[in-house]
Amino acid sequence: MKIALLGMGSVGRGVLEMIAAKDLGITVTGIADSKSGVIDPDGINPARILKAKKKTGLCGNKKISAADVVSKADYDALVEVTPTNATTGEPGLGYIRQALKRKKHVVTSNKGPIALAYKELKTLAAKNGVELRHEATVGGAIPIFHTLEHGLAGNEILAIFGVLNGTCNYILTRMSDEGLTYEQALLEARELGYAEADPTYDVQGIDAAIKLVILANTIWGNGVSLKDVNRTGIDLLTPDALRLAEEEDCTIRLIAEAIPKKGLLRVSPRIIEKNHPLVVDGTLNAITLETDMAKEITLIGKGAGSLETASAIIGDLLFIRDRYVKRP
Repeated sequence: MKIALLGMGSVGRGVLEMIAAKDLGITVTGIADSKSGVIDPDGINPARILKAKKKTGLCGNKKISAADVVSKADYDALVEVTPTNATTGEPGLGYIRQALKRKKHVVTSNKGPIALAYKELKTLAAKNGVELRHEATVGGAIPIFHTLEHGLAGNEILAIFGVLNGTCNYILTRMSDEGLTYEQALLEARELGYAEADPTYDVQGIDAAIKLVILANTIWGNGVSLKDVNRTGIDLLTPDALRLAEEEDCTIRLIAEAIPKKGLLRVSPRIIEKNHPLVVDGTLNAITLETDMAKEITLIGKGAGSLETASAIIGDLLFIRDRYVKRP
């Protein structure tokens, strides 16, 4: 199976590391970062590219762009792991459209295009007889979409509840366990690399809301967008609020929830009992699916990380390989 890779951040590097380390039957024929690219129909050595990226900050030739890789490289599947743009979805959205029009499969971790244009992209993929897979957009290593597609096939999904942002969960865990203020816990999260210099995207619930939109559109096809989510972040929470919850043997977590029959699409801090399945610690994510036959199923795992997200990407690639790609 031949792939082209766009994006050499932590996820892209994780994918290359695993392709280099494992015998997955995957050959990389094109790679691009934001400033350079490389195309080789005979295959690119992932270890060499990783070494060059670390040494020079570039993966290849400055004259080769990501657009060149998408339009000119020979590949079965495009792996699109460029940074998320929640406003326009670009440039990832354009790359995905172009690959699908070339009748190439697409695997992405990019939340922007999937949240903004999921129906359009799925229709385009179906028209061209290829797959658009996005396991890595929600829950990191948690195989939520594989579970929905296979393990829970035939079930009606009645509702979703989830802890979908590791940064917020780490902050709330530290505030609850150690009595830290929000500011202290945020500073600690920054120092450990769990929070960005500007944490707005996480702490105001935007990231969790985008993931909830992706889940809702994938499961129910209801065409919702970020503006449809009733959203409250954790940035105004105080230690007093957590202490009050503690007195009731409860705690607070940022919960994303969708119940279509009630018209509910919400992300907000919620008081929940400490023994609830969604009370996970640190940067873990957890997702509960309420179904008609299986009842409640809860999945828990690493919600982010280079290799954790690479796990989801590679799972999607192997799904495509096993169903569509002819082996020599």
